[in-house]
Amino acid sequence: MKNILLIIALFSVSFVLCQNSSSLAESYFREGAYEKASQIYESLEKNNPFNTRYLKRLITCYQETSNYEKAANLLQKKLLNNPSQHYLRIEIGYNFDRQQKTALAKKEYDIAIESITSNPSLGGIMGRMFQQNNLLDYAIEAYSKAMRLHENASYEFQIAQIYGEKGEFEKMFDSYIQLIDKDENYLGGVQRYISRYINEDATYSNNIAFKKAILKKSISNPKNAWNELLSWLFTKQKDYGKAFIQEKALFNRNPAYIETVFRLAKIAFENNDTTAAKKSFDFILEKTNFIEEKITAELYLLRIAVKNTTRNSTSLFEKTLQEYGVNRNSLEIQLEFADYLTFKRNNPSKAIEVLEKALLLSTSKFKNARIKLKLGEVLVFTGRFNKALLYFSQVQTQLKNHPLSQQARFKVAQTSYFKGDFKWAKSQLKILKGSTTQLIANDAVDLFLVISDNEPKDSIPSGLLDFAKADLLAYQNKNTEAIAIYSTLAQKYQGQNIEDDVLFNQAALYLKESQYENTISNLLKIISINADGILVDDSYYLLAEVYKNKIKDTEKASEYYQKIIFEKPSSIYLVDARKKYREIRGDIIN
Repeated sequence: MKNILLIIALFSVSFVLCQNSSSLAESYFREGAYEKASQIYESLEKNNPFNTRYLKRLITCYQETSNYEKAANLLQKKLLNNPSQHYLRIEIGYNFDRQQKTALAKKEYDIAIESITSNPSLGGIMGRMFQQNNLLDYAIEAYSKAMRLHENASYEFQIAQIYGEKGEFEKMFDSYIQLIDKDENYLGGVQRYISRYINEDATYSNNIAFKKAILKKSISNPKNAWNELLSWLFTKQKDYGKAFIQEKALFNRNPAYIETVFRLAKIAFENNDTTAAKKSFDFILEKTNFIEEKITAELYLLRIAVKNTTRNSTSLFEKTLQEYGVNRNSLEIQLEFADYLTFKRNNPSKAIEVLEKALLLSTSKFKNARIKLKLGEVLVFTGRFNKALLYFSQVQTQLKNHPLSQQARFKVAQTSYFKGDFKWAKSQLKILKGSTTQLIANDAVDLFLVISDNEPKDSIPSGLLDFAKADLLAYQNKNTEAIAIYSTLAQKYQGQNIEDDVLFNQAALYLKESQYENTISNLLKIISINADGILVDDSYYLLAEVYKNKIKDTEKASEYYQKIIFEKPSSIYLVDARKKYREIRGDIIN
């Protein structure tokens, strides 16, 4: 027993020492201290002759210190002891390559490739070794030969990756398509890899080549995978109409594809392609027999109608509710109707009536909470703050720690701010700064800073009370009145902390009212007040967006995107600004 324990102890010590040596050798290797690393790897390789990692590291150390003869002797010794390990020929050849002995290297590579004939299972090992040594053509040859000789061998994925590394994209796409043709389970993995090589530009050569590869294969061997890939490509290019054609084809073969039609429709809607979104939701409405899907489609069609028209859409909501009934199933439409009545038609009394009926219908505490949140928002719109706060507080109590509860807390803070109760607003916002919902956390931080930076000090007026009133008017869509108060504040508190907040909020309303010159003027004033101010990067970004999307002056837009990139590298807009700047410049964006 004692002897056994002694053996175990000695083995453990030996193992630990080996691990420590290996770590030290690896550290030297990564630092480029190849002489020191080789001394340790010599010992490790000697004691672990079958550890290929130690061998590879030792050979590399010899080569990096120009000890090519040492490397050759070791490899030849290994091959002599194990003649069947033909993959060692690759390392011997690469050692010749390092010495610019090309002919001798080629001879060894050819022997290695030829050995696959008698043992196709070596193809995978050899392909990887050729890849590791950046011998990509040989790697393709090794993988391809193995597949020709063994029907179950599958190296299309590796070959496709190599073609990508080589910049031979048409061959890469063909290889990926071949892989999917063999096994459709690779579809998701292929999409992940291909996404590195295509972009939003339908005229980009890679996008065209990929589409050609799919279409070529779809003719010779039709299957759903090709429609899925085309839909994915068109969605990537934001050509949602063409993507919809593919989704329709998929649905006609299998009604289960209604889910992907839904997904596409929502993406099109979120990207403001209301034409493609409407076609998709109309199709869903026509084809589905499930009431939930019909109502969801109707909901989005109503949103599209509201977005696309300036006329009164009240009758559309009423018609839809008449068709499906004012019941639990249609609660989402009722909520949307109330929002439309309040914020688009300035009819909050009708909205309250709709929501109070909805509240009687709901049996879910979560839907209850959403109805109460909307009721609170409508009541704030009407200036009935106390009743609004009551609803928000009920949501907080009923759904503690839920995102809806956090949303309600923010509404309490916002309403308190509108009322001028800045102390209570700050106490709520302070809690929300650590919210798990990032959007709420960001909104909380923004409002907290507005209050903290502009609170009256030593009973000296700061303008915050009037600023909050203007913000409330903006919330109530009383833009002209809000703009007037902002103008008064900008004059009265010129040079004080609140000035840039006033100018920025006013600029946002000017933009909403399509007063682009005034928008630009305000934003430039903010920058001139303090080039290091907290709202400068916001101003740069908004200026860029106005010039790009409204005035269509890409040169000026590019100028302001660059200011964010070079002057505000810590800005939250940096990534987006860099992308849009590169798009304007004509770079290829993957």
